[in-house]
Amino acid sequence: MRSLRAELRGVEKDGVWTYYGVPYAMVTDRFGPPGPAPAWAGVLDATTPGPTAPQGARSFAGTDMSAILGTGWDRGDPYLTLNIWSTQRQARPVMVYVHGGGFLSGSGHASMYDGTDFARDGVVLVTLNYRLGAIGWLDLPGAPRNRGLLDVIAALRWIRDHIGEFGGAPDNVTLFGQSAGAMLIAALLSDPTLLADPAADGLVRRAISQSGGAHMFGAEQADRVTRALAERLGIEPSLDAFQQVSDENLVEATAGLVVDTRFDRSLGTSPFKPVVDDLELAPVDLLIGTNEDEAGLYVHAPVTDEDVVKAAARRDPDPERLVAEYRRRFAEPLDQLTALLTEQFETGSTRIAQAHRGKVWAYRFGLGGAAIHCAELPFVFRPGPVHDAWVRFATVGDPGWDLYPSVQLLTGRG
Repeated sequence: MRSLRAELRGVEKDGVWTYYGVPYAMVTDRFGPPGPAPAWAGVLDATTPGPTAPQGARSFAGTDMSAILGTGWDRGDPYLTLNIWSTQRQARPVMVYVHGGGFLSGSGHASMYDGTDFARDGVVLVTLNYRLGAIGWLDLPGAPRNRGLLDVIAALRWIRDHIGEFGGAPDNVTLFGQSAGAMLIAALLSDPTLLADPAADGLVRRAISQSGGAHMFGAEQADRVTRALAERLGIEPSLDAFQQVSDENLVEATAGLVVDTRFDRSLGTSPFKPVVDDLELAPVDLLIGTNEDEAGLYVHAPVTDEDVVKAAARRDPDPERLVAEYRRRFAEPLDQLTALLTEQFETGSTRIAQAHRGKVWAYRFGLGGAAIHCAELPFVFRPGPVHDAWVRFATVGDPGWDLYPSVQLLTGRG
């Protein structure tokens, strides 16, 4: 019987084996479903990260996000790949991480997501790349919807079929993600096509949603995005027209794309979201939470009254009422906008926790008022109490505190 692991050249250090850039699927049509993983002759060099999905650079007011988002667009094929960290001991729980980046940027190769510590703690850790931007998420008549999500499903099927060779238990997979990755997971677990597919049974046993929540698009808002991008490119909003646009031009045109946000009840931080008709998660065990100052990554002085009103219009059909509420609580527009956006993260996660049909554990991550969006990631991937809770959840199905509506306060110290 063919041994896939024998056909990969990995890296071993202190008992942990790492395999980078392992193809799980192939983009044969940018706007089509993922195709089968490409074959290779001989032994594949899996000692260094491979290409990444087409993407542009993102700026966060001078904050260096390379450890979390990666090095940007490293051109090449295949880029639908995954990375594996394992001690290769048998029947270990598997954790599969879906990166964030606003559906516009990011990579499973980013240095933050090194899985060595998870492997040392008895977990097989997998990170992956999926299609981004217009290629992965633009809603086009005649093309499958949520193509980046289809990529993740293809990766999960690859994991089901092959992870046993790397010491993982294919029937004990915890899918976890942050920001866009968390939203993608919610969309995946709400996908009736996937849930009705007998071949998908058992792909995911548990899920962790970090700072994501229920921020999705309906078909109407997705269509507005498609038309806005087509107008910017000077083309018709059709599949044939977009097929003629190069990856480079798609990435360039998407940068700074402004779409009418009056109909966008999400955070307004990206023109792309999964398109979901009905958010109803499969009854897997779920760990979900947010950080105390999510908006601190996005909101910086100066902030005007008009900025607060625009943000409120994304959240409420009566923005003036909402603005009045925040003005009563905070004197400065900067604090009003920060609280409004942070609480929007909380609202998205709470909506899922309250509606979920399975077991739910909730958390709130804090660093004395300084836990901005992404601040929990070093504590998840490096040794400590938060990391231990994630490992325990994946291993025994309980992070170590009471079920929701109890909310566990987490810090770097516990």
